[in-house]
Amino acid sequence: MDLNYKLYLERAENEIKLSEIIMSISNDSSLQLNVFKIDNSATFFSAVISHSYYSIFYSAKAYLLKKGIKTKPPEEHKKTYKEFRKFVEKGIIDQELLKIYEEVLVKADNLLGIFKVEKKKRGEFTYEKLPQANLEPAQDSLENSKFFFKHIRKLCE
Repeated sequence: MDLNYKLYLERAENEIKLSEIIMSISNDSSLQLNVFKIDNSATFFSAVISHSYYSIFYSAKAYLLKKGIKTKPPEEHKKTYKEFRKFVEKGIIDQELLKIYEEVLVKADNLLGIFKVEKKKRGEFTYEKLPQANLEPAQDSLENSKFFFKHIRKLCE
């Protein structure tokens, strides 16, 4: 068994921590102004969503690696998702985890236009709302990534 899965779990956990830090910065105007010297109306919620997605991605990669499955570029994100989905379809992993993966993947794709997963269903998009409007999706993504990571870590132990 490849023990590098532990490195992916550590990376996933670090992405959650970074998401929490970014969320704190976005929600604390005195921190923005006094510590970071940025306009206190600035928000970075799209980055929370992005890093939450990466936490889920690295968690999924850890689980797959634990099972002896390596995914590599090109289309590493798409391959990881498809391999992870196979475990859900076989009933090995709970459907709820796949649902979280899909929801966060869609949010990251819509906000950042960086993923082209399931090309037939969607292309690249940009998010056209004000940054403050991303608060709720960012909170959801962060909570989803924590839930996903917690359960994948247990499956890997």
